[in-house]
Amino acid sequence: MTELHPLTRPIDGHSIQTNTPMKLTQILLFSVLFIASSISAAYPLKTCLVSGNELGSMGAPITKVYEGKEIKFCCKPCIKKFEANPAKYLTKLPK
Repeated sequence: MTELHPLTRPIDGHSIQTNTPMKLTQILLFSVLFIASSISAAYPLKTCLVSGNELGSMGAPITKVYEGKEIKFCCKPCIKKFEANPAKYLTKLPK
């Protein structure tokens, strides 16, 4: 294994020297961009996909993932209705 300079840090598979202000700025920028790309977009609906009830009106919304898409429901019975005919409800999600 190759020894790194004491002021060199491995970041995303690359060795970056951290001994200059410019390098530290680059590391900070890289970190901010990485974190920003990891944050998912907010859920687009304020109502249950199945019933149309406001999310949170019947307790905490229930979140499920269907084919890689996050779906929020107001209650457990709505999950069963969704699972019986997902295509009917998925049209309500923005593309």
